[in-house]
Amino acid sequence: MKFLDQAKVYTRSGAGGNGCVSFRREKFIEFGGPNGGDGGRGGNVWIEAVANLNTLIDYRYQQHMYAKSGQAGMGKVMTGANGDDAIIKVPIGTQVFEEDNDTLIADLARAGDRFLLLKGGNGGFGNTHFKSSTNQAPLHANPGQPGIEKTIWLRLKLIADVGLIGLPNAGKSTFLARVSAARPKIADYPFTTLNPQLGMVRVGNIDFVVADLPGLIEGAHEGAGLGTRFLGHAERCRVILHLIDGTESEIVAAYRTIRGELSSYGHGLEEKSEILVLNKADAIAPDALSRKRRALEKASRCEVRVMSGVSGLGVEELLHAIARDVNALRIEEAPKPEKVQGWAP
Repeated sequence: MKFLDQAKVYTRSGAGGNGCVSFRREKFIEFGGPNGGDGGRGGNVWIEAVANLNTLIDYRYQQHMYAKSGQAGMGKVMTGANGDDAIIKVPIGTQVFEEDNDTLIADLARAGDRFLLLKGGNGGFGNTHFKSSTNQAPLHANPGQPGIEKTIWLRLKLIADVGLIGLPNAGKSTFLARVSAARPKIADYPFTTLNPQLGMVRVGNIDFVVADLPGLIEGAHEGAGLGTRFLGHAERCRVILHLIDGTESEIVAAYRTIRGELSSYGHGLEEKSEILVLNKADAIAPDALSRKRRALEKASRCEVRVMSGVSGLGVEELLHAIARDVNALRIEEAPKPEKVQGWAP
């Protein structure tokens, strides 16, 4: 299935049905009077997050979502049927924006979250509502309220525990393929990953989801390369796993390039918990590896782990470190139980 994380959708709620002008006409009934029914209510437009979707590809081919209009009222004081609602089903983590693609309307971060986007029009009153002692045969009824039209943007931000970032060819896809059942494209040229890839990893009794994000380059926040379009998927990650190609000559510059892009992008990414990894250790001489590791630790002021996604060197230790961080953040984010106060007279 093709991955699509942004879609434009045209929506419209249903119009209310018109009220009915009708009079009771029955044999042997001397005074009939008005009996026009009300129109039915128009359908609403809802947006709902469901668990079995992971892309917005459906809305590339179905860009118009219209609710049904209510039926008109009928004689014998019969109310018209209400219009069916339109439900836009989206993956968990979808944000809904106005037509300007900047004003946030709703953020559906959990399965089952629903948001009423557009309300259907009310049905019009039939002429029964207008009868009185001075107007015993009203000849008018209300029309139904029209539906509301709105153009929205849907933007998906994947729900993952760990976000893989780094320059192109840093070994992100190789790492994901080794630690999970995901099979991303792996090749010896840049930008082999064009769409985010997800993989489920299990360490002991802890499960977490890893997202492989397309590589960043210098100037990505200004649109260079693939830009920062896919960094939105890292906003919901608990941990950032920053991979650096150890075979590069300027590893400190590579680190600062990615950190600069995260800072330019904003949205709290530069403040997230980061695990820094020097990858491709199997292709570096031991003395050169130690020298590069010390230089990177000095520049980053944090611990640098050594790994090889190809040979598996250091992968197991890295996974346990990720699991510890993810589990600690889950416990920190979990709602605290309310204290039950004891009985007091």
